[in-house]
Amino acid sequence: MFEVLVFVYENYWRGDACPEAHALERKLSAHGFEAEEIHEALVWLDGLNLAAQNVCQQAESQLEWTPEPSDASMRVYSISEQDKLGAECLGFISFLESSGVLPSALREIVVDRAMAVPEDEVGLDALKIIVLMVYWRFGHEPDALILDELCDDAEDRIAH
Repeated sequence: MFEVLVFVYENYWRGDACPEAHALERKLSAHGFEAEEIHEALVWLDGLNLAAQNVCQQAESQLEWTPEPSDASMRVYSISEQDKLGAECLGFISFLESSGVLPSALREIVVDRAMAVPEDEVGLDALKIIVLMVYWRFGHEPDALILDELCDDAEDRIAH
């Protein structure tokens, strides 16, 4: 599924530039992806679109913008979220939040989409793809340092 998501990310500039599900399914099939992979990715993307629409509708329906949670607030992850994401992924989400590049609304979509992954556990590489897809859906391009963090393999880095 993640190979399909990466293909979609690389070939469509923004989430709103992506073709409808049926046309996208044909294009993905023509590029040689397995039918099951395509189906999982399309279901996942449909969930991402639904979550994005909900966030946009909530923002439009409010007369005032709801402020970001205060520095004293804390997101408590459920046991199932902890089990599926693991310490490494939760630490990475915390890093993105503390860097100011992952607002709470997008964090919740990232967690929701990670929980929607069919596998029992989500690895850090998969989580990075999920974060990229959430940014992509909202038409937000992360700055160069965050993009490097999301796309670079940390194991290949050499400490100075």
